[in-house]
Amino acid sequence: MARRTEIDPGVVRAAVTAVRDWLLDETHPAPTRAELAAAVRGTARALAATAPGHSVEVRVPPFVAVQCVEGPRHTRGTPPNVVETDPRTWLLLATGLRDFATAVAAGAVDASGSRAAEITRWLPLVPVRPGPD
Repeated sequence: MARRTEIDPGVVRAAVTAVRDWLLDETHPAPTRAELAAAVRGTARALAATAPGHSVEVRVPPFVAVQCVEGPRHTRGTPPNVVETDPRTWLLLATGLRDFATAVAAGAVDASGSRAAEITRWLPLVPVRPGPD
């Protein structure tokens, strides 16, 4: 059995592909909860695997919370560096369809702590471009 930290890029890409049309056009039928969960968990865990560490916590309720980015380990209470957003916004960030700073400015992402924005170094995780596949 694969360890939880091992991420299969093909599985993550397939999960994102399953929700691609909805990400590109919100009027497209929404993905099932299972499809959405797979895409959110896969991309968040891919971030944690690509940027290992415990300095920043990325939360995408109700599906996942991961710690990432090298630096001081957080062990109690609320972490000092937190990025929290909804599933669709997270996927837009993870695919490069939305810019982190713009999402924060619009209030779609709650980023607290001096290191929260460091996750942008690893975004997008699964690039998606508008237009035909």
